[in-house]
This record gives sequence, structure tokens and C-alpha cells, in this order.
Amino acid sequence: SVLSNALKSIVNAEKRGKRQVLLRPSSKVVVKFLQVMMKKGYIGEFEIVDDRRGGKIVVNLIGRVNKCGVISPRFDVKLGDFEQWINNLLPARQFGHIVLTTSYGIMDHEQARLRETGGKILGYFY
Repeated sequence: SVLSNALKSIVNAEKRGKRQVLLRPSSKVVVKFLQVMMKKGYIGEFEIVDDRRGGKIVVNLIGRVNKCGVISPRFDVKLGDFEQWINNLLPARQFGHIVLTTSYGIMDHEQARLRETGGKILGYFY
């Protein structure tokens, strides 16, 4: 899928120690996922290049992403099940983020807890 290709190329570029990475094609979901990562300080700025096809995104990396991935299929997660998913996906308790798509938009699990909403799981990063 588009999102998993984007996240894979981010991880690979980070492993090679690159400063920038070009993601193509882009999508609204990829942009929102990157915005969550940027808000949490895992990547730098990114700019969207509209080439009238799939679109491209140029992401500035700051060397903080260890791993990010997609959960497919997009499982439903209730508010009470967050703990189980966090234990399964993230390396430690105070570390990493799970990205969900909720009825309030795409956000990480901490924001979803504050809003007291569940949703479908998109992926994770740490």
C-alpha cells in the first residue's frame, strides 16, 4: 500500500543516514501520518510536490526514527484495548506512538485517550 511504501522508505533512508527522502506516491493518509510524526519531533519539515500524477513528498530527516510500520488490516481498537496494542507494538512504556484513524481525524494513541475515543489502527513509529 501507499502508506507502507512511504514508511518503509523513511526507515531505509534513516538506516542509511540520509538527510532527505523522497516519498511517492503521496496520499492524504500519508500526509496526516507525517504530520503526527512531525508534531512528535521524529521528522523535520516536509513539502508536498504536486506533479499532477500521484504526487511526491520530500521529507527532511533528523535521525530519530528507529522503526515505523503499518498495521494491515486496520484493526478496530477500543479505548480499553490500547494497553494491549501498546505492549505488542512498542518497545517500552514511555516510548513510541501508535497512529489511529478516529472519527476525530488521524491522531496518536495519547490524543485518542484524551479525546476518549477508539478507532482503527494505521501504524506505529518509535
